[in-house]
Amino acid sequence: MTDGMQLTQDEKTFGMLAHLSALAGFIIPFGNIIGPLVVWLIKKDQSAWVDMQGKESLNFQISIAIYAIIAGILTLIVIGILLLIAVGIFSLVMIIMASIKVNEGQMFQYPLTIRFLK
Repeated sequence: MTDGMQLTQDEKTFGMLAHLSALAGFIIPFGNIIGPLVVWLIKKDQSAWVDMQGKESLNFQISIAIYAIIAGILTLIVIGILLLIAVGIFSLVMIIMASIKVNEGQMFQYPLTIRFLK
């Protein structure tokens, strides 16, 4: 859960937005990184919860971008096409799961994430 943190609805909402804003990446190039970055930069000093969730979302989105680049390179040997599809579906499912959990006030850690921001 939140380790004793009392969260306001505003904190839960912005924590959820830190994750949901990554969906912009399906429309705008690098929107999956820019969206969470903007939410995190605006709210990180006002809420430890949003700070944690923003970092978690950014770490996941940077990791996904790296995985997508590798899959893109592997399209030269065909397997990359399947990997790109898998990365996209995995990303979408994880973003939705994270958004739901965080809005409920629960901590969420993405699997397969490289921790760039601590």
